[in-house]
Amino acid sequence: MATIYDYKVKDRKGNEVSLNEYAGKVLLVVNTATGCGFTPHYEPLEAMYKDLRDKGFEILDFPCNQFAGQAPGTEDEIHEFCTLKFGTEFPQFAKIDVNGEEADPLFAWLAAEKPFAGFGKGIKNFSLDKFADMNNKKFGDKAYIKWNFTKFLIDREGKVIARFEPTEDMADVRKAVENAL
Repeated sequence: MATIYDYKVKDRKGNEVSLNEYAGKVLLVVNTATGCGFTPHYEPLEAMYKDLRDKGFEILDFPCNQFAGQAPGTEDEIHEFCTLKFGTEFPQFAKIDVNGEEADPLFAWLAAEKPFAGFGKGIKNFSLDKFADMNNKKFGDKAYIKWNFTKFLIDREGKVIARFEPTEDMADVRKAVENAL
């Protein structure tokens, strides 16, 4: 049975990184974008990281430009934006695709482990659902991730235990992380 430790990714400098380096830690894997309405999620993510990293918590940030072109720029430009605007210190990896034929295998696996279950109720969530569907039609059955700032919670054994859509309250995400720790 696969775990997150079976995957390798590229860091923002293009070097291959085995996710086995994070064995034994609780992980939150996030696809991000610097020009999205959910970009302010960086703030509670960084606060969570600062508060919990000494307890064995890591956030793995994967920028993605597949959602309305909201992550333009190079890895260095994205990193500079995140560190200057939000003071992020958690690991940021190379920009990737999370959907389609070129989707990173890690995100295909994450989404297979915890498929999309909806954005929740309310007019804002309904609107995002319609917009995401239009954006993701081009990916067909390989539309694994519906929007920026989808988060996957991984336990210390490398198994996916929860998926949080960007519409999920960040306080609920933090509570789940704390329970996993």
